[in-house]
Amino acid sequence: MSISTSIKEFWRKTSAKIFIVALIDFILLALAVYLGYALRMGRLIPYDVGNWQHVMLVFPVVCITVFAIFGQYRTIWPHAGTEDYIKFTTVYVVAFAIFLILNAIFNFAVFSRVSFAIAFFAGLFLCGGLRFSWLMTKSLHTNHKNQRLKTLIIGAGEAGAFLARDLMRNENELYPAGFIDDDPAKVGMHVSGLMVLGDTSQIKSIVENENFKVVLIAFSVYNGKKVRDIYDTLAPLNVQIRILPSLRELAGGQVSISRLRKVKLEDLLGREPITINLDPAMNYIKDKRVLITGAGGSIGSEIVRQVIFNEPAEVYVLGHGEQSIYLLLESLNNLNLKLPIYPVIADVADEVAMKALFDEAKPQVVFHAAAHKHVPLMELSPREAMRVNDLGTRTIARFAGQHNAERMVMISTDKAVNPSSVMGATKRLAEKILEHEQHNYPETKYMAVRFGNVLGSRGSVIPKFEKQIAAGGPVTVTHPDMRRYFMLIPEAVSLVIQAGALGHGGELFVLDMGEPVNIKEMAELLIRLCGYEPYKDINITFTGMRAGEKLFEELFYDENSVHGTLHPKIFESNIKAGKKIIDSELDTTLEYALRNPSEALPLLRKLVPEYQN
Repeated sequence: MSISTSIKEFWRKTSAKIFIVALIDFILLALAVYLGYALRMGRLIPYDVGNWQHVMLVFPVVCITVFAIFGQYRTIWPHAGTEDYIKFTTVYVVAFAIFLILNAIFNFAVFSRVSFAIAFFAGLFLCGGLRFSWLMTKSLHTNHKNQRLKTLIIGAGEAGAFLARDLMRNENELYPAGFIDDDPAKVGMHVSGLMVLGDTSQIKSIVENENFKVVLIAFSVYNGKKVRDIYDTLAPLNVQIRILPSLRELAGGQVSISRLRKVKLEDLLGREPITINLDPAMNYIKDKRVLITGAGGSIGSEIVRQVIFNEPAEVYVLGHGEQSIYLLLESLNNLNLKLPIYPVIADVADEVAMKALFDEAKPQVVFHAAAHKHVPLMELSPREAMRVNDLGTRTIARFAGQHNAERMVMISTDKAVNPSSVMGATKRLAEKILEHEQHNYPETKYMAVRFGNVLGSRGSVIPKFEKQIAAGGPVTVTHPDMRRYFMLIPEAVSLVIQAGALGHGGELFVLDMGEPVNIKEMAELLIRLCGYEPYKDINITFTGMRAGEKLFEELFYDENSVHGTLHPKIFESNIKAGKKIIDSELDTTLEYALRNPSEALPLLRKLVPEYQN
């Protein structure tokens, strides 16, 4: 069948349906007029009132014409919502008003006030009832299908109510049968036609007693701790758990079934995601030349994505690996940006290449994300760790000062506090280098941002766990008591960018990341999220701590020297700590370590006395 034939067939069927609905409307509206006259006169046939038959013809024609003009015959009434019925009522009132105006002009009928009122309400009741009956018929048809899953919605607020109505309108695998809400005023009441059965403290007994198969979490305002508590309660009951992003995350988008998703690990961190208002922060980027090192990495690429939407003049994306930069550019091409983005394939420790870059680009804002971060691998390669993490930072920071950059923000790590690893020690030395360059170039504002592990990054343990689960296990954890701070990539990048706005030079910023997460418990959660039972379907084995690892990470050397900032979740500390370094000592030590790899580790300990291994 050709496309034109298909369109004609569709139009034929649609036109037939519209004609039938319009015909039914005509009959009902004519009946409304008849009732207006008959009830007013108290007679079955109001023969002594002239021209009432004319009104039975004119009134339906006027109403149907107005309905058609306002698209009422294009509404799919079995799936209609409150807004559709409000619109229908409004259009009906307009149609009735037009009829009265026409009657006043042409005076084709005697129409008393009582008859007016009866006809008006009878027409609204009959035509509105017709449309509502289609919705009820659809609801009864779909809600009694045995194959549909009985569903409980947690959260009887705006998001939950929208979701319930969408589930009832659409025929799918789920049918809602009740709410759970912690507001005592709602318990026992009805929302969107469904009863609020109790609060979250009763959720286990309600799910078991009412035989719910699916639980949907629909909080209007996201509550990470509450989601974790609900998940822990329901996990043993073998029910499906899905979550609706908060209204803030939906950013004004339509609340619907399609927005439901499975619970993810980041939903269960037990803390609220950090929200940072970037609008005022990003003013220092607007119309500026921006350089981002390590731009192909997890953090660097997210910095690029957040920066480019805030109107910089130019962006230089620097990476050592050509494939990562290529993939970044490919993802940016899909955005159809007009902003100039210049890729640079180079090593941050290559002084010749970096000098040429700064001479040409003259960046005003520098985000330094390039670094080696893998703890066990850097234990085997201390020279390489010092070359990239320290010499690279020294090179970038020095050229930033020499070329009068306004700001430089460096990514650091919680492993730099009392470091037990080569990676942590090199990042601690990088913090000291930043402090050192702040004294050399006071016109440039240098600052470091320290945070913990990032969910979804290449170095995160989560992808490793997911691969092990997909392979049938076992999932390997180094130690049952190991704990780490975790955050999301957008949070980390938001902090980095906010630091650039808050810093006046020489600061070290740290995000309040809540309580550290037990890695063993995280592995158990991830196994359950994949639909398996820990230690039964997928085993967890403990391999022992690797070289350079610690059971716990710290955020500060001296918590008494820490103070708050304008943002309640960002803390600040001076980078200053330990013995200061001077240019000649630093350059000589780094150069000697690079020429003599066997001396790299002793020299690192000399420059970072707090390094204990």
